[in-house]
Amino acid sequence: MVSPSEEVLISKPPVVTTMKANELNAQFLRTVPTLRILAPNNNTIALQTTIRNISSTREDFVFDADRLIRLVIEDALNHLPSTAKTVTTPPGGTYEGVSFAKSNCGVSIVRSGEAMEKGLRDACRAIRIGKIIIEKYESFDSQKATLSVLYAKLPDDVSLRKVLLLYPIINTGATVIKAIQLLLERNVKEANIILINLFATPKAIKAVSSRFTKVTIQTVDIHPIVPVHFGRKYFGTD
Repeated sequence: MVSPSEEVLISKPPVVTTMKANELNAQFLRTVPTLRILAPNNNTIALQTTIRNISSTREDFVFDADRLIRLVIEDALNHLPSTAKTVTTPPGGTYEGVSFAKSNCGVSIVRSGEAMEKGLRDACRAIRIGKIIIEKYESFDSQKATLSVLYAKLPDDVSLRKVLLLYPIINTGATVIKAIQLLLERNVKEANIILINLFATPKAIKAVSSRFTKVTIQTVDIHPIVPVHFGRKYFGTD
């Protein structure tokens, strides 16, 4: 018997509409305390425009997607634990700074989550990255789809680490919920999970945040329509 958490409505094509970047961010921030949204500016909106543009070449798409991924990952690093660190400067004085703890790891939800791995490695040199593969089984005689974990490769000590969960597009939230459930089964503390995302629907954010109230969600834009073509375009399989 499939539990409600393992089911998701089979998605229907979105209604064509006129969109504006980041139009729901301000009001939505107030409804989800653990949600963090990358501060929008002309640079981030230009990158979003390339990703959403049906006419973008794959070369431009990947280049701008990698830039946006790096920005949101850098922002997400602010949620990692740090300690005070004083260093000696070249002129001989001291500088009171901080140093990040090294007990962190990344986990990408395959396949689209793998697009974010390079950005994480560029920001966190030598960080360990695990992988989770989740398969969706759709039935033609039902309006439900069943999710199943096909593969999971995680650091042996993942339960002791802060986990940066990578998944660029969240449409329903079901895949992310399944991945977080797996991490909790591996004794990862809910408060130690940071979900890093580019585009998410309000419904998906609500689904994840209401079920896992201690998971930090770092994203770029909240909108009912997300670029579900992201993985196909990024990896050249569209």
